[in-house]
Amino acid sequence: MHTEHSITVQAPAARIFALYENVAGWHLWDPDTRQASIAGPFAVGTRGSLTPTQGRTVPMLITQVQADAGFTVEARIPLLCMRFEHELQPVGGAVRVTHRVHFSGLLGWVIGPMMIRRLNHGLPITLDNLRRCAEAAR
Repeated sequence: MHTEHSITVQAPAARIFALYENVAGWHLWDPDTRQASIAGPFAVGTRGSLTPTQGRTVPMLITQVQADAGFTVEARIPLLCMRFEHELQPVGGAVRVTHRVHFSGLLGWVIGPMMIRRLNHGLPITLDNLRRCAEAAR
């Protein structure tokens, strides 16, 4: 079970990726994030935590990083895995930014539909905020 949303950003992929690497600043463009942190470099295997604006802090693990192209983090709680994929694709002089969220595990089938409804409302706002931050940094 998953959802995804995309937006086109008139900024270099490196500028968008710099916003991703600044984990402590995620709350500046993602209104669903109260706080996020990692204990080490922005690299595969680094662990951290994310506190949503609604809900409890969850541990996260960076599972994929490709500079200026995207990254993936996983958040696991008992019976649920949430995988957050962030993809940057050049399109002409712009970048197509796609955020995907996958739910798996037994609880994925229970809370996934509710979370997807919330994400379908919040992801477009998050992407628009990310676009504005990247484009304003010229």
